[in-house]
Amino acid sequence: MGVMVSGSGTLLDAMVESGLEVAAVLVDRHCLAEGVALRHGLPLQVIERTDFSADFDREAFTRRVVATWDELELDLLAMAGWGTVLAGSAFEARPGHIINTHPALLPSFKGWHAVPAALDAGVKVTGCTVHVATVAVDEGPILAQEAVRVLPDDDEASLHERIKAVERRIYPRVLADILRRGYVLDPSV
Repeated sequence: MGVMVSGSGTLLDAMVESGLEVAAVLVDRHCLAEGVALRHGLPLQVIERTDFSADFDREAFTRRVVATWDELELDLLAMAGWGTVLAGSAFEARPGHIINTHPALLPSFKGWHAVPAALDAGVKVTGCTVHVATVAVDEGPILAQEAVRVLPDDDEASLHERIKAVERRIYPRVLADILRRGYVLDPSV
């Protein structure tokens, strides 16, 4: 399993601490997750977005990411705060084998600003979703969800931190279940 990260690496750390075997870590920019990978002795690949022109060539970037998956023989990919939307060729290369987590109860509050959107909507409950990543962002089959209550004094930071605490617990569990049974979605369904 490869883990794709762009940020602090707290999900990566939770995965490793839970006992998941991580074959490689891919980052799309220099970030704190690099230190987490190195601390755990994990192979690290840096594929910087900035290497793909000022206009950002999503297709070329995605081809390089997929080539890295192929070179490292990674079949299952876990996005753990990965900040770059991949082109469709990534999902064609690993159909149903790219997993993501989202800080809301999908299908509500899709996209980058899920936590402030939940606060702006005045919902009393939000949460996190682990789902199969697809070319349509935040649209793939849902694998697990857990609710997080919105407190009256919550701001974006406090709510997001409580959601991340739940993600750090359920995401490794879902990935462990996938690795144990050998498939993401039940092929008999």
